[in-house]
Amino acid sequence: MTHYINRRGLLKASGAMALLSGLASPSILRAQTPVVKIGVLEPLTGNLAYNGTQCAAGAKFAAEAINAAGGIKSMGGAQIELVIVDAESRPEVAAAAVDTLAEAGVCAFTGASASALGLASSQAAAKYDLAQVFSVGTAEAIVERGLHNVFRYTPGVNKITAVAMDNLKLLNDGAGNPVKTAAIIHEDGPFGTSMADLIEKTLPDQGITVVERIAHPTPHRDFNNIALRVKASKADIIIPSNYINEYTLMTRALQQQRVELMAIYSVLGGAASNIKFVRENNDLAQYVIDCNHWYDPKKEASQALAASVAAAGLDMTYDVMVAYATIQVVADALERGASDDRLKMIEALAASDYADSIMPYGPTKFVNGDNVSAAPVNLQVRGDKIEVIFPAEYATAEPVFPRPAAG
Repeated sequence: MTHYINRRGLLKASGAMALLSGLASPSILRAQTPVVKIGVLEPLTGNLAYNGTQCAAGAKFAAEAINAAGGIKSMGGAQIELVIVDAESRPEVAAAAVDTLAEAGVCAFTGASASALGLASSQAAAKYDLAQVFSVGTAEAIVERGLHNVFRYTPGVNKITAVAMDNLKLLNDGAGNPVKTAAIIHEDGPFGTSMADLIEKTLPDQGITVVERIAHPTPHRDFNNIALRVKASKADIIIPSNYINEYTLMTRALQQQRVELMAIYSVLGGAASNIKFVRENNDLAQYVIDCNHWYDPKKEASQALAASVAAAGLDMTYDVMVAYATIQVVADALERGASDDRLKMIEALAASDYADSIMPYGPTKFVNGDNVSAAPVNLQVRGDKIEVIFPAEYATAEPVFPRPAAG
C-alpha cells in the first residue's frame, strides 16, 4: 500500500512515478490488516527527479516483497504502507516535508538522494524523534552532528574515497603505473567538495599529481570550458564526482573537445553506474570506472529485484538498490522492536545487526549513526552492461585499465 503526498500537485505520470502513482490503498484491506507507515522522502521533481523517482520505486519494491512475505510478523502481520513525499530537489522543501510525514503518522522515513536534502530533513526530523535511514547521503556532516535520529546505512564519503583510491592504486600498479597526472571535477555541494578534498590529499602519495581541480554548481549546463581546461592540463585521467545530468553533459563535452584520457575513474559518478547513461551514451560510457553504491548481484533477493525492475520497465540503478535496502533495514527494526513507536524505532535501529539486505555488507553496526559495515564496490561499463570489478568476491568481470586507445 502506498500513499503519495504531493505538496504542490506536481505529479507527472511517467516512468517510475507512473508506477508509484498507480498504486491503490484498498480500504477493505486496511480495515482487516494492521498497517505500519514508513515515510519515503525523495526529490520527485526538480533537478534530482530521476534519482528520487528511482529511489521511490526501490522502496515500493521492498515494501511489496516484505508484505508478500507476511508483513511485520511481530506486529500481527502488519502491512507496510509507504507515505511518499516530494522534496522537490530543494533543501528547504525537504525540511518542510518532514512536517507532512510526521502528521501522516510515519514511524521512520528513508531518503533523500542528496546530502544537502538529507542534512535538512534529518535536522527537521530530530524535533519529532523521527528516525531517518539515509538511502543516499555521503557527506560526513550527516553523522557528525550527533543527531540521535540519523542512520546512514550506505557508506559515506570517507570510506568511499578511501576504497576508490586504494583500488585506483591497484589498477595503476598492475598496469605499470602509466597514470602520472589527474584532473578532479566535482559538484560544489557538501558531497563533491569533501570528496575532492580527500582525493586531492591522497593522490600525491600514489605518485599522481593533481594538475586541475574544477568545481561546478548543480545544475550546470555547459561543460565546454571545463573540458578545455582539462585538455590544456594534459591530465592522464579525470576523477569526476557529480550527478547524472552533469556527468552526461561533462562526458559529451570531453568528446566534443577531443580530450584524450587514459581513463575516466569516477568516485560516486552520477551516471557512470547508471544503465540509462550506458544505454543513451554507449560510446561515451565504454570502460568508464566508478566506485559507488551497488548491490550483491549474486544474492537471490537481488536477482528477484532485478526481475521486478525489468518487468516494470524501469532502469536498474543504485538508487533502486539502496532504497530497497533501507526499507529492509527499517522493516527489520520494526520486526525486532514489535512497535512503530518513534523512540522505540530509534532504539531498534541503533541496535541493528541486520545481515540479510541485498547490499554487499556484513551485519549492520551503527556507530554514531554510521553503518561501519557498509562498503562501496568498483564498477566498469563494458558493452551494454555495468560489471562489478572490485572486490573479487562480488566481481562479474576483470577490470580493463587503462582503457583501449580510440582507433
